[in-house]
Amino acid sequence: MYSADKTLFSIFFQFMKATIKTQGRQFTVVEGDILKVNAYPNTSAGDSIEINDIIMLGDGQSARFGNPKIKNVTVKATILENRKDKKITIIKKKRRQGYKRVKGHRQHLSVIKISSIEA
Repeated sequence: MYSADKTLFSIFFQFMKATIKTQGRQFTVVEGDILKVNAYPNTSAGDSIEINDIIMLGDGQSARFGNPKIKNVTVKATILENRKDKKITIIKKKRRQGYKRVKGHRQHLSVIKISSIEA
C-alpha cells in the first residue's frame, strides 16, 4: 500500500526545478515562483525576460548539472514591478571626536514571476 501512495504522490507532484543565475545571485525556482532580484536595466512592468544561465535542472526522477551552464534550456519570467527596497542606513562614528555621518541607500529591485521552465 505504501508503494501505491508513493506512486500517486509522484504522479500528482512532478514538477521541474531549476537553479538559475541572474543579476549576480543564484535561485532555485519552480514554475510560479515570485522573486526579488536586482533591477533589470531598461525594463518595465509586464515585460518578459529569458534567463539562460541554468546551473541545475531536475524533475522528480533525475537531475542534470551544467559545467558551468546547461545548454538549450531557458527559464521565462515576467516582470511584475520595478521598485526600491527598504532603506539601509549606514552610520560612521568616531568616539569622543564629535564626528558622526549618516548615509542611506535604497536598492533598485525587480519583482519577477517564473512563467515556465523549458528544457
